[in-house]
Amino acid sequence: MNTVRITRVAEAQWEAVADDRIVGQGDVSHRPDGRLFISIDVWQDAIFDQLATAMLADLPEPLYTLVGEADHDLKSSWERLGFTIGRREWEYVLPTDSRETGLGEPHLPSGVTILPAGEAEESLLRALDRTIREEVEATVGWRTMPAEVLPGPAGSTLVDPSKYAVAVRDGEYVGLVRVVPVRSRARIGLIAIRADQRRHGIGRALLAHALGALHRNGIDSAWAEVDESNAAAIALVEGAGARRSSSYLELVRR
Repeated sequence: MNTVRITRVAEAQWEAVADDRIVGQGDVSHRPDGRLFISIDVWQDAIFDQLATAMLADLPEPLYTLVGEADHDLKSSWERLGFTIGRREWEYVLPTDSRETGLGEPHLPSGVTILPAGEAEESLLRALDRTIREEVEATVGWRTMPAEVLPGPAGSTLVDPSKYAVAVRDGEYVGLVRVVPVRSRARIGLIAIRADQRRHGIGRALLAHALGALHRNGIDSAWAEVDESNAAAIALVEGAGARRSSSYLELVRR
């Protein structure tokens, strides 16, 4: 192979070219909390360090990346460049059949109703999203939230409001769950409850509602990611029969 040429072809994209062929690509993405995540896809391992070194020279630190914990080679490649483990995220598989989850029909706390996905008033849903977001940022921070949460208009994380079911208590929106169907499976992207409404069973009721709706639509399993430090979320999904299927590491270079 001839000399590899690394070029920044766009603000957030790099290419490695050899023999007039693209042999690797690198990307960087901004997360809602301002962090930069870097990813690299190469056809030959020897190109990884060259492409990564060029990208690191162009980008400010700290920088982050996600790797499957079982992918020891990729993890070692990033560690060789100065990245260290920041946190771990578990991936869970949840059944949707109530005979397996043990959730049955949602048991709603006093005064609580659930609006199915697509039925919430968008302005009120966005207001709830902002409230929950402010509460999270003031405590654990969005670094422990699902990695795919993206910013929308005016800083909202609601890219597609039709995917959210909402818990309403005495006329106020107090909790939400986002579900994204994907073929025969679905993703539980987020379950979040307003701080003053936690520990009343609203999260469990929202999860039961979401899984029940998926089961009625012929989807037999769902998956979700949970930060290993989020004991409440782990207890919620494991209490619904979830099993761990894999894990991801968030690596950081400071």
